[in-house]
Amino acid sequence: LKYPFEVTPLPYPSNSLSKVIDEQTMNLHHDKHHQTYVEKLNKEAKGKKATLYTLIKSASKQKEALKNNAGGHWNHAFFWTVLSGNEAHHNISPSLEARIKKDFGSIENFKAQFEEAGKNHFGSGWVWLIINARGQLKVTTTPNQDNPIMDLAKSRGLPLLGVDVWEHAYYLRYQNDRAAYLKAVWDVVNWSQVGRYYEEAKAKGYK
Repeated sequence: LKYPFEVTPLPYPSNSLSKVIDEQTMNLHHDKHHQTYVEKLNKEAKGKKATLYTLIKSASKQKEALKNNAGGHWNHAFFWTVLSGNEAHHNISPSLEARIKKDFGSIENFKAQFEEAGKNHFGSGWVWLIINARGQLKVTTTPNQDNPIMDLAKSRGLPLLGVDVWEHAYYLRYQNDRAAYLKAVWDVVNWSQVGRYYEEAKAKGYK
């Protein structure tokens, strides 16, 4: 992905996650919030030939506005892919399930740790499941529109799953109850895609 950047359409109808995330929230989040990050990113990135991934990875060397908006674009583009209302996408692959159990003890322990990290993250940001350079699965959070690919992240790795905990992601339905949103979101996680990200990471040597 290179300049000029653009928002791609959602990979599903905006009402298809409505049992967890209402259509109005999805439309505002994708069409307004994500679009705004891309518009601001294009102003900041004009004349640069670097890919979005390169800009993200070298975040500490970028101007604050470029870092923030590049992160906003990457994070949201990733977020849409790890959600699905299709029941066929809701099963964890045996390979990923085994790895989660190895690193967290059980699927339940992983979900509890993920929810706790997201709930307790101060202010706006994201909660992630990542695989680090040693091949370990970890739960981490990042502030604002930072992500674990950035060279300034406290815990670096490749994201396999990320959930937006900015209030605009959940406020219309859940108000200030971030914990309820995080518990509900499991019902629309696209585990098929998360599993593909895991296999891609292993192919890159993260194992």
